[in-house]
Amino acid sequence: MIVIIKPETTEERIGEIVKHIENAGVQAHVSRGTDRTVIGIIGQAEPTLSEHLRQLKGVENVIKISKSYKLASRDFHPDDTIIDIKGVKIGGDNLVIMGGPCAVESPDQIDEIARLVKAAGGQVLRGGAFKPRTGPYSFQGVGVEGLKMMADAGKKHDLLTITEVMTPEYVDVCAEYADILQVGTRNMQNFDLLRKLGTIKTPVLLKRGFSATYDEFLNAAEYILAGGNPNVMLCERGIRTFEQYTRNTLDLTAIPVLQQLSHLPVISDPSHGTGRRELVEPMSKASVAAGANGLIVEMHTDPDNSMTGDGVQSLFPDQFAALLKDLEKLAALVGKRFDTEKASAEDFATWKI
Repeated sequence: MIVIIKPETTEERIGEIVKHIENAGVQAHVSRGTDRTVIGIIGQAEPTLSEHLRQLKGVENVIKISKSYKLASRDFHPDDTIIDIKGVKIGGDNLVIMGGPCAVESPDQIDEIARLVKAAGGQVLRGGAFKPRTGPYSFQGVGVEGLKMMADAGKKHDLLTITEVMTPEYVDVCAEYADILQVGTRNMQNFDLLRKLGTIKTPVLLKRGFSATYDEFLNAAEYILAGGNPNVMLCERGIRTFEQYTRNTLDLTAIPVLQQLSHLPVISDPSHGTGRRELVEPMSKASVAAGANGLIVEMHTDPDNSMTGDGVQSLFPDQFAALLKDLEKLAALVGKRFDTEKASAEDFATWKI
């Protein structure tokens, strides 16, 4: 249920309406848009509450939301959510590029990649310190030391950082070093982790489970939002289908559908979505054309010797730079703002395919 507030209603009166809602034993979440203020009601309310609220001064209407997710719904928050992280805005008409290796391997490796991400025009450095792997004998990441390496590289090159968090116990330490926390596909329905992420304000990039429906995906986001953290981004990273030529099937339809259903920013991951280097560029462009608010792209200086074995889906630095130059042109055509610093030729002179 959502309560639509009349435009002229004072903040004091809105506070009084919130108290009425909370006194009924349910939660009230206030959302202030450009045109109107909406109060979302979370919990099992008495059937008479809606009629009672309609009689209150300042209330324009009360609407029941049939969807199982409330706070993630565009009904609750009609305007696009824009997450501002140290001046980098994610959502709305902004296009944000996150680039870097699958995993942090060494200080020199992550520092050099951070330099190249910045030179190409990227705004966020990606890198895993804890790696969830299908096999128990695969490289699992370098842990907290990797977080420190990436944080140092991000500060040195003026980049935000994003890293994956796997368990509730590591949320606080990951949030200490990273600007954005990523929930991987295997953890989309790790509800203990989602609840913990709801208790902090660090932005979260929630990846879609490889077999998850849109409703299941948005309900997972609801766990974080309901816990009190409004800074959630949705990430389409490919789903499992019968096709085996690509690692996954990147569901481009998810981008406009999620933007219709939800106000949260939508990011595309063409690297995991395809698992093939030669497909990352066209699917990146297709994602932006479909309306994505950003991309998270794997890039490595030596993909063939990547410790995670994901080199086949990682771009070389010169490919990454060329892609961002093309995206700058494409962004203008589809109404996206992408302010990138131009890369100089010498930055990428040594990185040839």
